[in-house]
Amino acid sequence: MKNILIAILVLSFSAFKAQNFKPYQFYNQKGKAVKTEKMIKQLADYDVVFFGELHNNSIVHWLQLKVTEALYEKKNKQITLGAEMFERDNQIQLNKYLAGKIEAKNLKDSVRLWNNYTTDYRPLVDFAKDKNLNFIATNIPRKYASQTAKEGIESLNKLSEKEKSYIAQLPINVTLDTPGYQEMKKMMGDHAEGTKVMNFISAQATKDATMAESILKNLQPGKTFIHYNGNFHSKEFGGIYWYIKQKNPNLKMAVISVFESENSELKVPEKDYIPTDFNLIVPADMTKTY
Repeated sequence: MKNILIAILVLSFSAFKAQNFKPYQFYNQKGKAVKTEKMIKQLADYDVVFFGELHNNSIVHWLQLKVTEALYEKKNKQITLGAEMFERDNQIQLNKYLAGKIEAKNLKDSVRLWNNYTTDYRPLVDFAKDKNLNFIATNIPRKYASQTAKEGIESLNKLSEKEKSYIAQLPINVTLDTPGYQEMKKMMGDHAEGTKVMNFISAQATKDATMAESILKNLQPGKTFIHYNGNFHSKEFGGIYWYIKQKNPNLKMAVISVFESENSELKVPEKDYIPTDFNLIVPADMTKTY
């Protein structure tokens, strides 16, 4: 009886071990699994690191913080943070919060924060605050992107000089040669009018070009700029990455892209997978923040 009980326990333990509760896996561009320690060591040699995200994915946000903390240590504090989630005209208030001049409540009242700011982005902002790091509001104010989508990119020429200062220098080059923009065109379908399609793509371009310019303006020798943005803004080395390359092709930039997988082993997806420098695979059923 005792031997039978032991056998049952051994089988139960083996079955438990067989369950895969792996929350994430990084791969390099060649499809080889990469340990986070090695990835951090490599990222420390880059001028700019784009950390693409799925906006509502809890494990991705946690990893953004952990990678930032690790790079801070590896780079001997020489990092700058920046994010799509903050718009250029909110930089002054964001700086006041970072400097301890206003409280979190005042920041919430004076800055257009995303609904998931508290759970997903405040940890990054507070890390910058605690470590006395710059955190750059890189994005175009959304009202100008919306204006572009409705009225076309030429409508931005009518803005005041102050308003234009929150946007990448005009004219902004909008081309379907930018990786990802052809995909946007296809998403809108054949029924969409040509002008409407290009206005929609132009709105995306104003965001990407503005974030690219914001990063370039805030680069400092020896420092790595870590930028947090939606996966689409840097996937396939397009979006922000593409616009920076047009201005400074010699910068060393790395892209972390994220993909969801139904496979419990978190292997590289077989479909819709175009890898960048580092590729984060997360379970499709990972807890969402909204």
